[in-house]
Amino acid sequence: MIELEDLPELIDPVMICAFEGWNDAGDAASAALGHLDETWGGKVFAALDAEDYYDFQVNRPTIWLDGGVRRITWPTTRLSVVRVTEPKPRDLVLVRGIEPSMRWRSYCNELLGFAHELGVELVVVLGALLGDTPHTRPVPVSGVTSDASVARSLDLEESRYEGPTGIVGVLQEACAHAGVPAVTFWAAVPHYVSQPPNPKATLALINKLEDLLDLRIPPGELADDARAWQLGVDQLAAEDTEVAEYVQQLEEAQDTAELPEASGDAIAREFERYLRRRENQGPKGEKPITGHATERPKDEDEE
Repeated sequence: MIELEDLPELIDPVMICAFEGWNDAGDAASAALGHLDETWGGKVFAALDAEDYYDFQVNRPTIWLDGGVRRITWPTTRLSVVRVTEPKPRDLVLVRGIEPSMRWRSYCNELLGFAHELGVELVVVLGALLGDTPHTRPVPVSGVTSDASVARSLDLEESRYEGPTGIVGVLQEACAHAGVPAVTFWAAVPHYVSQPPNPKATLALINKLEDLLDLRIPPGELADDARAWQLGVDQLAAEDTEVAEYVQQLEEAQDTAELPEASGDAIAREFERYLRRRENQGPKGEKPITGHATERPKDEDEE
């Protein structure tokens, strides 16, 4: 661990994690965390020692010039904190990194050590996977947990997945064994258009965070980017009859599967979510949201 700066006492902290790599189809999850960091000006306060967890032949460091001085940025995991002040003060601990190459259990234990030290009350992990989902429909986002009590209290599924997993699944289980409430949100990215970025899937994850944490996250340019992304894929599909037919098949399959969900209760839940977002918006659809990073001196780059 490399601690760059001490932190003041946090308010109602939630840890939000995303990892580049196998768990991050279309870069949707890491882009969602990046959006939070940019929106509220997060400042890094700690980083994991890259030597402990990364194979530099797999994830190579990069050299860059800082005013004529050559510096090296090492692939690692960094932690930052932002304070959201509306609708009530709350700190978000943002964990953003690359899926480690080795020592996954130690990696998770180190992150949980931070969570314990900072008084984190909930861990939210973001992920994205490739799926048989059409780009023309809302992005499916599933919320799962390994904790039965968390599943009941937040109306989520208890994970029943069996098979190969990534650092997202390992961290979820580590939280469960440590008694730390944890939730994972998975966005489904169309497998036929998997190249990053995918702002539509990123926006869907942001909306799930809004619902879970009861806060308003300014979308910035994400909404426009999502519309532009869909229009671009529409145009590509229109130029290829086989792709267009395949998309239509996916649409029909998804519509058929979702028919039982179109109940009065399901519609009422979606309408309640819509109203909550409206309440946090001004007359033009945007409410000024204040938030800032926890104060700390300027970071020093690792060399």
